Amino acid sequence: MAMGPYINGILFGAVIFLTGWMTTRFRNPSIIYKWLIMAAVLLAPALQEIYTYLWSETLFILTIIVFIIAYRQYLHEHTYKALLVAAIVAAISCITRYAGITVVATGCLLILIDAELKLNKKIAHLFTFGAVGISLLVANLIMNRVNTGLSTGTREPSITPLSENLHYFGTVILDWAGLPAQLDVIATAFTLIVLLGLIGLLLWKAFKHKLDSYENVVIAFAVVYSLFILIIATVSRFERMNSRLISPLFVPLLLSFTLWVPYIINHIRFSKKWLLATPFVIAMLAFEYTIYKIDYQRYDDFYEYGIPGYTDDDWNKSQFIQFLKTHKHIFDPKIPIYSDADEAVYMFTGMHSTLIPHKFFKKDVNEFLSHPRFYLIDFKAQESTELLSLKDIQAHRKLKLLHDYPEGSVYITE
Repeated sequence: MAMGPYINGILFGAVIFLTGWMTTRFRNPSIIYKWLIMAAVLLAPALQEIYTYLWSETLFILTIIVFIIAYRQYLHEHTYKALLVAAIVAAISCITRYAGITVVATGCLLILIDAELKLNKKIAHLFTFGAVGISLLVANLIMNRVNTGLSTGTREPSITPLSENLHYFGTVILDWAGLPAQLDVIATAFTLIVLLGLIGLLLWKAFKHKLDSYENVVIAFAVVYSLFILIIATVSRFERMNSRLISPLFVPLLLSFTLWVPYIINHIRFSKKWLLATPFVIAMLAFEYTIYKIDYQRYDDFYEYGIPGYTDDDWNKSQFIQFLKTHKHIFDPKIPIYSDADEAVYMFTGMHSTLIPHKFFKKDVNEFLSHPRFYLIDFKAQESTELLSLKDIQAHRKLKLLHDYPEGSVYITE
């Protein structure tokens, strides 16, 4: 916890630096473009949010940037050494987040469409990259299975169809651009335009040009990750599509949306290039000023109310939290504790508790309700439609109220 701010600072600094370094190695490099992109990455509310917390995305986003750099080196050399370096980075991505499988998929896709590789070499490289890329993930899944009986934890079927996910995806991208919420009505159409545009651009570059460029790897990853997150959200249930889930796309999309500008300016025959660049520079500065204002308001709210989560005033000034901190001795260590916010119990008291089971998993519900005795720490503001509610539990078990506060209560089974 003490090292968190320094770790995040180093990781975020590396993302900004490597993004700028990468742009100077585009086919049409521009110093002005580099600094505008770096400023946009620094100010991006999507990334500011990520690097405020100790989330796995902080490392995952960096591994994506490193992979793009490593994989471009492979495209340039087509050697096994370069391929293995890229595969190892992909493997690290996979055990940082399960979504790291998109990094492996990106590499495999580029091998498949690489016209410079002969068929036998293409098959060998595809097998090598794929095997090394998923190696750590497979080991992790096996370990999970042996220890818990589940490879990736409990998974529920999705309750949001593809049409809704397309809409939510689009609202996030429009929000990243600093555009007003009134434009959310075009979110679905905007998502489809972005996806089709990226796919078309990648195919055009694959069939008309060499793949040996950072730009192509960036576009390929943007395509694969976008499709992955939309599909997985349609078949598996997790939190609604939001900025955190899509945050690994910010840098790839920013580069994909803008990399054509230096290309056009460089290829148009016109003596006063600065005139061509001026509208783009003004647009980027306007965009950065907009997101700067969003950042300013966000940090002002942090100063006033605390960072959203367990450090904000709703938690720190809670009478119930203060009670739990000072009355840990009331809990018999032989009796298990259940809660609808087990992380909060641990964060504030250091005590271990178990999350109340999800309604969907009947076996877990039956095991919970058949337990001889247990404590229940109920946070009133945390009520979730996914978990068994207090009323659900009371319908099957008799609970005795031990302590009651505006923010929460402690019960024990009778």
